[in-house]
Amino acid sequence: MSSNRELPMSSYVGIGVGLMVIVCIEVILTYQHLPTRTLLFSLLCLAGLEAFVAIMYLMQVKYEKPILFWTVFPATLFVLVFLCYLWPDAFRMFNMRLMQ
Repeated sequence: MSSNRELPMSSYVGIGVGLMVIVCIEVILTYQHLPTRTLLFSLLCLAGLEAFVAIMYLMQVKYEKPILFWTVFPATLFVLVFLCYLWPDAFRMFNMRLMQ
């Protein structure tokens, strides 16, 4: 399909409402006093879903050639996997005292 395909306005309204619903769910979850790991996992999953919807529909990547997805997706996955090597340093910072 061509990359300049236009969606009807009702689709954009539905996407916007859907994104607002996801944000409302995130806010409600934040006030539920869930365990930290559960809350973090839930919020990260919802944020990933929001990003996916925004990229696919609002940036219209859905209508691009599949080769674009198959070049961007592995690169993004590569970056996310190697970010895991930074987490030990981030957790180590919690136990460090600032030098004064």
